[in-house]
Amino acid sequence: MKDCPRLFADPATQPPMHDDAVVELTPGHAHYLGTVLRMGAGDEVALFNARDGEWRAGIEAIRRDRGQVRVRRQTRPAEPVVGPVLLFAPLKRDATDLVIRMGTELGVRRFLPVLTERTNTHRVNGARLAGIAVEAAEQCERLDVPEVDDPLPLVDRLAAWPQGRRLFVAAERPAQRDGTAEIEAGCNEGGGIDGACDGDGLLVGPEGGFSAAEVALLRSRPFVTMISLGPRILRADTAVACGLSLMGAGFRRASGAGSR
Repeated sequence: MKDCPRLFADPATQPPMHDDAVVELTPGHAHYLGTVLRMGAGDEVALFNARDGEWRAGIEAIRRDRGQVRVRRQTRPAEPVVGPVLLFAPLKRDATDLVIRMGTELGVRRFLPVLTERTNTHRVNGARLAGIAVEAAEQCERLDVPEVDDPLPLVDRLAAWPQGRRLFVAAERPAQRDGTAEIEAGCNEGGGIDGACDGDGLLVGPEGGFSAAEVALLRSRPFVTMISLGPRILRADTAVACGLSLMGAGFRRASGAGSR
């Protein structure tokens, strides 16, 4: 099947897709298809979201900032949304963008920015980050687009953490870890995190790590497990990719053995 551009059809603004339905393009999508890709009537695109799955559609008409496509057939059914929740301290603009992009590609279902004592910036453009998540979802062929929440202080995030979900914390320095034996017990031979299940969270702190008071706060919570990402000090965005990869391996291991 020939590849074609994938466009996120926001279920909050679009009715359910079905055969022969006509969908209005957003101005951004119309500009991208008509001006950037120079597509026209008759060309095919793919529309997707978590509610409807993925559908092929043909362009009916397109102008600078408007257009319509007609839905033709479903190519992928909707599927359950699974994946980890990522808590991260906002970084400088480019690094935060990379966290959203990589996290979307690695299956994060929800981003929860966390304000810590050493957070580089307290300002987050949620609309802009949501747009980056949409672009990443379109490119990596996932059906859903992760949510991006507004920033909250670490203590508030911990207070609102859902019962029954674990939170794995990437401990940057030896003083921030629970102890070597506990860390090693947290990772399985396949390189994943033992016990990591759908809906669990990963917390990655700011450049410079958590303060002593924050480490004590985290260790006081029964749902928190401190983990190591290896012997080296990683950049925060690198730590995100590493931690999410370990959680993904843990998910696959748990699914093979029967997750909770």
